[in-house]
Amino acid sequence: MASLNGRPVTTDAALTLGLTNYGHFTSMRVDNGRVRGLGLHMDRLVRDCHTVLGADLDTDQVRGYARQAVADVTGSCIVRVTIFDPTVELAHPDRATTPSILVTVRPAGELPMPPIRVKSVRYERDLPGVKHSGLFGALHARRAALLDGYDDALFVGSDGRVSEGGTWNVAFIGPDGIIWPKADILPGVTMALLQQLGQHHTAPLTLAEAQGMHAAFATNTSIGVRPLSAIDEVPMATEHPLLTQLRDAYLAVPGERL
Repeated sequence: MASLNGRPVTTDAALTLGLTNYGHFTSMRVDNGRVRGLGLHMDRLVRDCHTVLGADLDTDQVRGYARQAVADVTGSCIVRVTIFDPTVELAHPDRATTPSILVTVRPAGELPMPPIRVKSVRYERDLPGVKHSGLFGALHARRAALLDGYDDALFVGSDGRVSEGGTWNVAFIGPDGIIWPKADILPGVTMALLQQLGQHHTAPLTLAEAQGMHAAFATNTSIGVRPLSAIDEVPMATEHPLLTQLRDAYLAVPGERL
């Protein structure tokens, strides 16, 4: 299911996005018409629209198109809102200044989700603070992990420090509580919500330090709080009181009406 500015997507518009891949997005889990952290998602779209297109974005319009897209959906789904300019050309991204709103909908999995095994992969995002549509590097890293028998990739920078996952943030539970890697990462909405629920801190973490933690978890809007059962060949505990507390607290966050 897809719509562009509230209407069916044209082939030309879809080709433009596919061939230039110049845009940004946010993905929201919608449960019975409500979204956890909806205001944070809208803030991200506004902020990234200024960076990518140098333009203002009407969030009331965004919400209206998203509501239209899920009007006939019952239960839970993932709504992705992609902002791009259908007139953009490869030779002139400077002329991409008029945002259009592409809304796509896909099914959502049940929460909580089972643990995953991750493979450490050397990778650093382009413009990490923006949730842009340039996902080739991240997906190639994920592919490498999957081909090696893992469920996803955990990114390690050129400095040897852990940053985030393929499409998720990562955090660790150590002797002093919950630790988020201090690195250039995409600031996640779910991460921000979790950081409001208790005592958290950030610190640079090498891969070895991360593997030595009591537990670890991935987090994004689609998966909530999902334990890591292994980093490379090092097993991680998938049960921990703080992990259970965080997962339950997140599920209890009241969603905002879309």
